[in-house]
Amino acid sequence: MASKTPGPIPITPNDAGSKGHILHSLTLFGEMLRRVGLEVGSGNMLDLVRATEYVSIGNRGEFFQSARSILVHRKQDLPIFDEAFQVFWRKPSDRTTTMDLRSLGEQKRFRKPQVSTGPDDKPDGEGFLPGNPDDDSVQNVDLSRTYSAVEVLRQKDFSEFTSLEMTEAQQMLSSLHWDLGKRRTRRLASGKSGPLDIRRTMRKNLKHNGEFLDLAHRSPKKKTHPLVLICDVSGSMERYTRMLLQFIHTISGGFDQLEAFLFATRLTRITRSLKYRSIDQSIDEVSKAVPDWAGGTRIGDAIKTFNYEWLRRVLRGKAVVLVISDGWDRGDPELLAQESSRLQRSCNRLIWLNPLLGSPTYQPLTQGMKAALPYVDDFLPVHNLNSLEALSKHLSELGPDRKIGQAYSAPVSAEPEPETPVLEERPIDRLNLPSFQHPMWGKRPRG
Repeated sequence: MASKTPGPIPITPNDAGSKGHILHSLTLFGEMLRRVGLEVGSGNMLDLVRATEYVSIGNRGEFFQSARSILVHRKQDLPIFDEAFQVFWRKPSDRTTTMDLRSLGEQKRFRKPQVSTGPDDKPDGEGFLPGNPDDDSVQNVDLSRTYSAVEVLRQKDFSEFTSLEMTEAQQMLSSLHWDLGKRRTRRLASGKSGPLDIRRTMRKNLKHNGEFLDLAHRSPKKKTHPLVLICDVSGSMERYTRMLLQFIHTISGGFDQLEAFLFATRLTRITRSLKYRSIDQSIDEVSKAVPDWAGGTRIGDAIKTFNYEWLRRVLRGKAVVLVISDGWDRGDPELLAQESSRLQRSCNRLIWLNPLLGSPTYQPLTQGMKAALPYVDDFLPVHNLNSLEALSKHLSELGPDRKIGQAYSAPVSAEPEPETPVLEERPIDRLNLPSFQHPMWGKRPRG
Protein backbone atom coordinates (compact mmCIF):
# COMPACT_ATOMS: atom_id res chain seq x y z
CA MET A 1 0.00 0.00 0.00
CA ALA A 2 1.42 3.34 -1.05
CA SER A 3 2.31 5.80 1.69
CA LYS A 4 0.21 8.94 1.90
CA THR A 5 2.99 11.02 3.43
CA PRO A 6 3.40 14.16 1.32
CA GLY A 7 6.73 14.46 -0.40
CA PRO A 8 8.90 17.50 -0.85
CA ILE A 9 7.33 20.55 -2.42
CA PRO A 10 8.85 21.29 -5.84
CA ILE A 11 10.27 24.74 -6.32
CA THR A 12 9.39 26.31 -9.66
CA PRO A 13 12.33 28.17 -11.14
CA ASN A 14 11.98 31.84 -10.36
CA ASP A 15 14.50 33.07 -12.88
CA ALA A 16 13.59 35.24 -15.83
CA GLY A 17 13.76 32.41 -18.34
CA SER A 18 15.52 32.23 -21.68
CA LYS A 19 13.72 35.32 -23.04
CA GLY A 20 14.32 37.41 -19.96
CA HIS A 21 10.67 37.79 -18.90
CA ILE A 22 9.94 38.07 -15.15
CA LEU A 23 6.15 37.95 -15.48
CA HIS A 24 5.96 34.18 -15.01
CA SER A 25 7.91 34.38 -11.73
CA LEU A 26 5.68 37.19 -10.45
CA THR A 27 2.59 35.10 -11.19
CA LEU A 28 3.99 32.14 -9.28
CA PHE A 29 4.95 34.43 -6.40
CA GLY A 30 1.37 35.75 -6.18
CA GLU A 31 0.02 32.19 -6.19
CA MET A 32 2.39 31.29 -3.36
CA LEU A 33 1.19 34.26 -1.28
CA ARG A 34 -2.42 33.22 -1.73
CA ARG A 35 -1.58 29.68 -0.56
CA VAL A 36 -0.10 30.97 2.70
CA GLY A 37 -3.17 33.08 3.46
CA LEU A 38 -2.51 36.55 2.04
CA GLU A 39 -5.28 38.35 0.16
CA VAL A 40 -3.57 38.97 -3.16
CA GLY A 41 -5.70 39.56 -6.23
CA SER A 42 -4.94 39.84 -9.92
CA GLY A 43 -5.22 43.62 -9.69
CA ASN A 44 -2.45 43.71 -7.08
CA MET A 45 -0.18 41.63 -9.29
CA LEU A 46 -0.81 43.94 -12.24
CA ASP A 47 0.17 46.90 -10.04
CA LEU A 48 3.38 45.10 -9.13
CA VAL A 49 4.12 44.46 -12.81
CA ARG A 50 3.63 48.15 -13.56
CA ALA A 51 5.90 49.01 -10.62
CA THR A 52 8.77 47.07 -12.24
CA GLU A 53 8.92 49.79 -14.87
CA TYR A 54 10.05 52.27 -12.19
CA VAL A 55 11.92 49.95 -9.80
CA SER A 56 15.10 48.13 -10.70
CA ILE A 57 14.63 44.36 -10.51
CA GLY A 58 18.33 43.93 -9.83
CA ASN A 59 18.05 45.98 -6.62
CA ARG A 60 16.70 43.46 -4.12
CA GLY A 61 15.89 46.04 -1.44
CA GLU A 62 13.86 48.33 -3.72
CA PHE A 63 11.95 45.42 -5.24
CA PHE A 64 11.19 44.00 -1.76
CA GLN A 65 9.81 47.30 -0.46
CA SER A 66 7.70 47.80 -3.60
CA ALA A 67 6.17 44.32 -3.43
CA ARG A 68 5.60 44.67 0.31
CA SER A 69 3.70 47.95 -0.01
CA ILE A 70 1.53 46.68 -2.88
CA LEU A 71 0.72 43.10 -1.82
CA VAL A 72 0.35 43.38 1.99
CA HIS A 73 -2.88 44.90 3.31
CA ARG A 74 -2.85 43.89 6.99
CA LYS A 75 -0.27 44.45 9.68
CA GLN A 76 -0.35 40.85 10.87
CA ASP A 77 0.59 39.64 7.37
CA LEU A 78 3.93 41.48 7.31
CA PRO A 79 6.06 38.71 8.91
CA ILE A 80 4.45 36.08 6.66
CA PHE A 81 5.20 38.10 3.53
CA ASP A 82 8.78 38.79 4.61
CA GLU A 83 9.48 35.11 5.05
CA ALA A 84 7.70 34.11 1.86
CA PHE A 85 9.78 36.65 -0.08
CA GLN A 86 13.01 35.24 1.36
CA VAL A 87 11.95 31.68 0.44
CA PHE A 88 10.80 32.42 -3.12
CA TRP A 89 13.32 35.02 -4.30
CA ARG A 90 16.49 33.12 -3.41
CA LYS A 91 19.03 30.96 -5.13
CA PRO A 92 18.08 27.40 -4.15
CA SER A 93 20.83 24.84 -4.13
CA ASP A 94 18.34 22.12 -5.00
CA ARG A 95 15.20 21.88 -7.10
CA THR A 96 13.13 20.74 -4.11
CA THR A 97 12.56 21.82 -0.50
CA THR A 98 11.14 19.97 2.50
CA MET A 99 9.85 23.11 4.22
CA ASP A 100 6.10 23.29 4.83
CA LEU A 101 4.85 26.55 3.33
CA ARG A 102 1.99 26.65 5.84
CA SER A 103 4.51 27.28 8.61
CA LEU A 104 5.54 30.63 7.18
CA GLY A 105 5.42 33.31 9.83
CA GLU A 106 6.40 30.88 12.58
CA GLN A 107 10.02 30.26 11.61
CA LYS A 108 11.36 33.33 13.36
CA ARG A 109 10.24 31.99 16.72
CA PHE A 110 12.47 28.91 16.36
CA ARG A 111 15.44 30.53 14.62
CA LYS A 112 18.27 31.29 17.00
CA PRO A 113 19.39 34.89 16.40
CA GLN A 114 22.97 36.00 16.60
CA VAL A 115 23.21 38.98 18.89
CA SER A 116 25.69 41.49 20.18
CA THR A 117 25.55 44.14 22.89
CA GLY A 118 27.82 46.75 21.42
CA PRO A 119 27.34 50.37 22.58
CA ASP A 120 25.97 53.05 20.33
CA ASP A 121 29.28 54.85 20.03
CA LYS A 122 30.88 52.00 18.08
CA PRO A 123 31.55 52.62 14.39
CA ASP A 124 29.24 51.26 11.73
CA GLY A 125 29.53 47.53 11.30
CA GLU A 126 31.11 46.98 14.72
CA GLY A 127 28.86 45.29 17.23
CA PHE A 128 27.29 42.94 14.65
CA LEU A 129 28.46 39.47 13.80
CA PRO A 130 29.64 39.02 10.24
CA GLY A 131 27.12 37.66 7.79
CA ASN A 132 25.09 38.49 4.75
CA PRO A 133 21.90 40.46 5.70
CA ASP A 134 20.02 38.75 2.86
CA ASP A 135 20.90 35.28 4.09
CA ASP A 136 18.00 33.44 5.76
CA SER A 137 20.24 31.38 8.02
CA VAL A 138 21.54 34.36 9.97
CA GLN A 139 19.42 36.96 11.71
CA ASN A 140 21.51 39.89 12.94
CA VAL A 141 20.09 41.56 16.04
CA ASP A 142 21.54 44.44 18.02
CA LEU A 143 20.46 43.96 21.62
CA SER A 144 21.18 47.57 22.50
CA ARG A 145 18.24 48.58 20.30
CA THR A 146 15.76 45.82 21.18
CA TYR A 147 13.37 45.17 24.07
CA SER A 148 11.77 42.14 25.64
CA ALA A 149 8.51 41.12 24.00
CA VAL A 150 6.87 40.73 27.40
CA GLU A 151 8.05 44.15 28.53
CA VAL A 152 6.76 45.77 25.35
CA LEU A 153 3.38 44.10 25.88
CA ARG A 154 3.23 45.36 29.47
CA GLN A 155 3.83 48.95 28.33
CA LYS A 156 1.62 48.84 25.24
CA ASP A 157 -1.67 50.74 25.34
CA PHE A 158 -4.84 48.63 25.48
CA SER A 159 -6.27 50.44 22.44
CA GLU A 160 -3.46 48.98 20.27
CA PHE A 161 -3.83 45.35 21.37
CA THR A 162 -4.43 42.60 18.82
CA SER A 163 -6.50 39.48 19.53
CA LEU A 164 -3.36 37.43 20.14
CA GLU A 165 -1.97 40.01 22.54
CA MET A 166 -5.28 40.04 24.44
CA THR A 167 -4.92 36.30 24.98
CA GLU A 168 -1.40 36.77 26.33
CA ALA A 169 -2.58 39.66 28.50
CA GLN A 170 -5.29 37.48 30.02
CA GLN A 171 -2.62 35.05 31.23
CA MET A 172 -0.68 37.93 32.78
CA LEU A 173 -3.82 39.27 34.48
CA SER A 174 -4.57 35.88 36.00
CA SER A 175 -1.14 35.91 37.66
CA LEU A 176 -1.81 39.20 39.50
CA HIS A 177 -2.80 39.08 43.18
CA TRP A 178 -5.88 41.08 44.18
CA ASP A 179 -6.36 41.76 47.90
CA LEU A 180 -8.60 44.49 49.33
CA GLY A 181 -7.64 43.90 52.93
CA LYS A 182 -9.85 42.98 55.89
CA ARG A 183 -12.59 44.92 57.66
CA ARG A 184 -13.84 44.53 61.21
CA THR A 185 -17.46 43.44 61.62
CA ARG A 186 -19.82 43.65 64.56
CA ARG A 187 -19.84 39.89 65.01
CA LEU A 188 -17.41 38.19 67.39
CA ALA A 189 -15.40 35.04 66.83
CA SER A 190 -13.00 33.05 68.94
CA GLY A 191 -9.72 34.81 69.43
CA LYS A 192 -6.74 35.28 71.73
CA SER A 193 -7.89 38.58 73.20
CA GLY A 194 -11.07 40.49 73.82
CA PRO A 195 -14.10 39.94 76.05
CA LEU A 196 -14.42 36.65 77.89
CA ASP A 197 -16.50 33.92 76.22
CA ILE A 198 -18.36 32.38 79.21
CA ARG A 199 -19.90 29.40 77.36
CA ARG A 200 -16.67 28.21 75.77
CA THR A 201 -14.79 28.83 78.99
CA MET A 202 -17.20 26.61 80.95
CA ARG A 203 -17.05 23.83 78.34
CA LYS A 204 -13.25 23.89 78.29
CA ASN A 205 -12.99 23.72 82.09
CA LEU A 206 -15.35 20.79 82.70
CA LYS A 207 -12.32 18.57 82.89
CA HIS A 208 -11.03 20.76 85.74
CA ASN A 209 -14.22 20.27 87.79
CA GLY A 210 -15.51 23.71 86.93
CA GLU A 211 -12.37 25.62 87.91
CA PHE A 212 -11.68 28.43 85.38
CA LEU A 213 -8.15 27.50 84.41
CA ASP A 214 -8.43 27.88 80.59
CA LEU A 215 -10.06 31.12 79.51
CA ALA A 216 -11.66 31.62 76.07
CA HIS A 217 -11.98 35.04 74.48
CA ARG A 218 -13.93 36.58 71.64
CA SER A 219 -12.57 39.17 69.19
CA PRO A 220 -14.21 41.05 66.31
CA LYS A 221 -14.59 38.96 63.17
CA LYS A 222 -12.85 40.20 59.99
CA LYS A 223 -14.04 39.89 56.40
CA THR A 224 -12.72 40.95 52.99
CA HIS A 225 -14.05 44.19 51.56
CA PRO A 226 -16.56 43.68 48.73
CA LEU A 227 -15.65 45.13 45.30
CA VAL A 228 -17.98 47.09 43.00
CA LEU A 229 -17.01 47.90 39.39
CA ILE A 230 -18.83 50.59 37.39
CA CYS A 231 -17.42 50.66 33.85
CA ASP A 232 -18.11 53.11 31.01
CA VAL A 233 -18.89 51.46 27.63
CA SER A 234 -19.83 54.59 25.70
CA GLY A 235 -18.51 55.50 22.26
CA SER A 236 -15.45 57.33 23.59
CA MET A 237 -14.40 54.21 25.55
CA GLU A 238 -15.00 51.72 22.72
CA ARG A 239 -11.30 51.08 21.96
CA TYR A 240 -10.70 50.11 25.62
CA THR A 241 -13.95 48.22 26.25
CA ARG A 242 -12.83 44.75 25.14
CA MET A 243 -9.71 44.73 27.30
CA LEU A 244 -11.48 46.24 30.32
CA LEU A 245 -14.22 43.62 30.14
CA GLN A 246 -11.53 40.97 30.03
CA PHE A 247 -9.99 42.57 33.12
CA ILE A 248 -13.36 42.53 34.93
CA HIS A 249 -13.96 38.88 33.98
CA THR A 250 -10.49 37.86 35.16
CA ILE A 251 -10.68 39.45 38.62
CA SER A 252 -14.27 38.32 39.18
CA GLY A 253 -12.99 34.83 39.97
CA GLY A 254 -10.83 36.11 42.83
CA PHE A 255 -13.60 37.77 44.90
CA ASP A 256 -16.50 36.18 46.72
CA GLN A 257 -18.45 39.44 46.76
CA LEU A 258 -18.12 41.31 43.48
CA GLU A 259 -20.71 43.38 41.64
CA ALA A 260 -20.19 44.76 38.12
CA PHE A 261 -22.16 47.40 36.24
CA LEU A 262 -21.85 48.93 32.77
CA PHE A 263 -23.23 52.27 31.69
CA ALA A 264 -23.41 54.66 28.76
CA THR A 265 -26.71 56.53 29.06
CA ARG A 266 -28.20 54.05 31.58
CA LEU A 267 -26.90 51.59 34.17
CA THR A 268 -26.95 47.81 33.58
CA ARG A 269 -25.93 45.11 36.07
CA ILE A 270 -23.77 42.34 34.49
CA THR A 271 -22.73 40.34 37.56
CA ARG A 272 -24.53 37.19 36.42
CA SER A 273 -22.95 37.33 32.96
CA LEU A 274 -19.49 37.06 34.52
CA LYS A 275 -20.19 33.57 35.88
CA TYR A 276 -19.27 31.96 32.55
CA ARG A 277 -15.76 30.53 32.43
CA SER A 278 -15.24 31.57 28.81
CA ILE A 279 -14.42 35.26 28.34
CA ASP A 280 -15.91 35.24 24.83
CA GLN A 281 -19.21 33.82 26.06
CA SER A 282 -19.33 36.36 28.89
CA ILE A 283 -18.77 39.26 26.51
CA ASP A 284 -21.48 37.95 24.18
CA GLU A 285 -23.95 37.80 27.07
CA VAL A 286 -22.92 41.27 28.24
CA SER A 287 -23.37 42.78 24.77
CA LYS A 288 -26.91 41.36 24.66
CA ALA A 289 -27.77 42.75 28.09
CA VAL A 290 -26.50 46.31 27.49
CA PRO A 291 -28.91 48.21 25.20
CA ASP A 292 -26.85 51.41 24.94
CA TRP A 293 -23.48 49.91 24.00
CA ALA A 294 -21.11 52.50 22.44
CA GLY A 295 -23.73 55.24 22.82
CA GLY A 296 -23.67 58.59 24.57
CA THR A 297 -22.43 59.19 28.11
CA ARG A 298 -24.42 60.31 31.16
CA ILE A 299 -22.21 59.52 34.13
CA GLY A 300 -24.25 61.52 36.63
CA ASP A 301 -27.51 59.73 35.73
CA ALA A 302 -25.79 56.32 35.93
CA ILE A 303 -24.31 56.98 39.38
CA LYS A 304 -27.63 58.37 40.58
CA THR A 305 -29.38 55.15 39.47
CA PHE A 306 -26.75 53.15 41.36
CA ASN A 307 -27.17 55.26 44.50
CA TYR A 308 -30.97 54.98 44.54
CA GLU A 309 -31.44 51.37 43.37
CA TRP A 310 -28.29 49.38 44.18
CA LEU A 311 -26.31 51.18 46.86
CA ARG A 312 -27.96 49.59 49.92
CA ARG A 313 -27.94 46.15 48.30
CA VAL A 314 -24.33 45.90 47.12
CA LEU A 315 -22.39 48.22 49.44
CA ARG A 316 -22.81 46.05 52.51
CA GLY A 317 -19.78 46.40 54.72
CA LYS A 318 -18.39 49.49 52.98
CA ALA A 319 -17.27 48.12 49.63
CA VAL A 320 -14.44 49.48 47.47
CA VAL A 321 -15.88 51.11 44.34
CA LEU A 322 -13.93 51.34 41.06
CA VAL A 323 -15.34 53.73 38.44
CA ILE A 324 -13.70 53.20 35.01
CA SER A 325 -14.37 56.10 32.65
CA ASP A 326 -12.56 58.74 30.60
CA GLY A 327 -14.75 61.50 32.09
CA TRP A 328 -16.40 62.58 28.83
CA ASP A 329 -19.96 63.38 29.91
CA ARG A 330 -22.97 64.88 28.17
CA GLY A 331 -25.07 65.12 31.31
CA ASP A 332 -25.38 67.70 34.07
CA PRO A 333 -22.04 68.33 35.88
CA GLU A 334 -23.83 69.40 39.07
CA LEU A 335 -25.71 66.10 39.16
CA LEU A 336 -22.44 64.19 38.72
CA ALA A 337 -20.80 66.12 41.57
CA GLN A 338 -23.77 65.57 43.89
CA GLU A 339 -24.03 61.83 43.25
CA SER A 340 -20.24 61.31 43.40
CA SER A 341 -20.21 62.96 46.84
CA ARG A 342 -23.04 60.70 48.01
CA LEU A 343 -21.28 57.59 46.67
CA GLN A 344 -17.98 58.51 48.33
CA ARG A 345 -19.64 58.79 51.75
CA SER A 346 -21.39 55.46 51.32
CA CYS A 347 -18.40 53.29 50.36
CA ASN A 348 -15.07 52.40 51.92
CA ARG A 349 -13.11 54.01 49.08
CA LEU A 350 -13.97 55.56 45.71
CA ILE A 351 -11.28 55.02 43.05
CA TRP A 352 -11.59 56.51 39.56
CA LEU A 353 -9.65 54.75 36.78
CA ASN A 354 -9.11 56.81 33.62
CA PRO A 355 -7.40 55.25 30.55
CA LEU A 356 -6.45 58.72 29.29
CA LEU A 357 -4.43 59.42 32.44
CA GLY A 358 -1.62 57.27 31.04
CA SER A 359 -0.73 60.04 28.61
CA PRO A 360 1.91 62.43 30.04
CA THR A 361 0.08 65.41 28.52
CA TYR A 362 -3.35 64.55 29.93
CA GLN A 363 -5.18 67.18 31.98
CA PRO A 364 -8.68 66.76 33.49
CA LEU A 365 -10.25 69.61 31.54
CA THR A 366 -13.66 68.07 30.75
CA GLN A 367 -16.65 69.26 32.78
CA GLY A 368 -17.50 65.75 33.96
CA MET A 369 -13.99 65.04 35.25
CA LYS A 370 -13.77 68.42 36.96
CA ALA A 371 -17.08 67.83 38.70
CA ALA A 372 -16.20 64.35 40.02
CA LEU A 373 -12.53 64.77 41.01
CA PRO A 374 -13.13 66.61 44.34
CA TYR A 375 -15.07 63.58 45.60
CA VAL A 376 -12.65 60.84 44.42
CA ASP A 377 -10.21 59.24 46.87
CA ASP A 378 -7.74 57.96 44.24
CA PHE A 379 -7.35 58.99 40.59
CA LEU A 380 -5.31 56.33 38.74
CA PRO A 381 -4.55 55.34 35.09
CA VAL A 382 -5.73 52.09 33.50
CA HIS A 383 -4.20 51.98 30.01
CA ASN A 384 -1.73 49.08 30.07
CA LEU A 385 -0.71 46.01 32.06
CA ASN A 386 1.76 47.95 34.19
CA SER A 387 -1.04 50.23 35.38
CA LEU A 388 -3.15 47.20 36.36
CA GLU A 389 -0.24 45.76 38.31
CA ALA A 390 0.17 49.09 40.10
CA LEU A 391 -3.57 49.04 40.84
CA SER A 392 -3.39 45.59 42.43
CA LYS A 393 -0.50 46.78 44.61
CA HIS A 394 -2.41 49.93 45.56
CA LEU A 395 -5.52 47.95 46.57
CA SER A 396 -3.48 45.62 48.75
CA GLU A 397 -2.03 48.62 50.63
CA LEU A 398 -5.32 50.38 51.38
CA GLY A 399 -5.47 51.51 54.99
CA PRO A 400 -8.50 51.66 57.27
CA ASP A 401 -8.42 55.45 57.52
CA ARG A 402 -8.97 58.01 54.78
CA LYS A 403 -9.58 61.74 54.56
CA ILE A 404 -12.96 62.80 53.22
CA GLY A 405 -13.44 66.36 52.13
CA GLN A 406 -16.53 68.47 52.45
CA ALA A 407 -19.82 67.16 51.18
CA TYR A 408 -21.38 68.54 48.05
CA SER A 409 -23.35 71.71 48.50
CA ALA A 410 -25.39 73.26 45.76
CA PRO A 411 -24.04 76.60 44.59
CA VAL A 412 -26.04 79.52 45.97
CA SER A 413 -27.32 81.70 43.18
CA ALA A 414 -26.93 85.39 43.97
CA GLU A 415 -30.43 86.72 43.42
CA PRO A 416 -30.78 90.51 43.16
CA GLU A 417 -32.66 92.16 46.03
CA PRO A 418 -36.08 93.54 45.11
CA GLU A 419 -36.06 97.26 44.59
CA THR A 420 -38.34 99.28 46.89
CA PRO A 421 -40.44 101.84 45.02
CA VAL A 422 -39.45 105.44 45.67
CA LEU A 423 -42.41 107.80 46.26
CA GLU A 424 -42.18 111.16 44.67
CA GLU A 425 -42.60 114.11 47.07
CA ARG A 426 -45.37 116.48 46.00
CA PRO A 427 -45.96 119.98 47.43
CA ILE A 428 -49.05 120.28 49.66
CA ASP A 429 -51.78 122.64 48.41
CA ARG A 430 -53.63 123.75 51.52
CA LEU A 431 -56.42 125.45 49.55
CA ASN A 432 -57.43 122.27 47.73
CA LEU A 433 -57.25 119.83 50.64
CA PRO A 434 -59.84 117.05 50.53
CA SER A 435 -62.78 117.78 52.81
CA PHE A 436 -64.14 115.06 55.05
CA GLN A 437 -67.07 115.39 57.48
CA HIS A 438 -68.44 112.66 59.70
CA PRO A 439 -72.18 112.02 59.18
CA MET A 440 -72.83 112.59 62.92
CA TRP A 441 -70.83 115.78 62.99
CA GLY A 442 -72.76 118.56 64.82
CA LYS A 443 -75.69 116.30 65.80
CA ARG A 444 -76.65 115.59 69.39
CA PRO A 445 -76.91 112.02 70.44
CA ARG A 446 -80.39 110.86 71.30
CA GLY A 447 -80.91 110.41 75.03
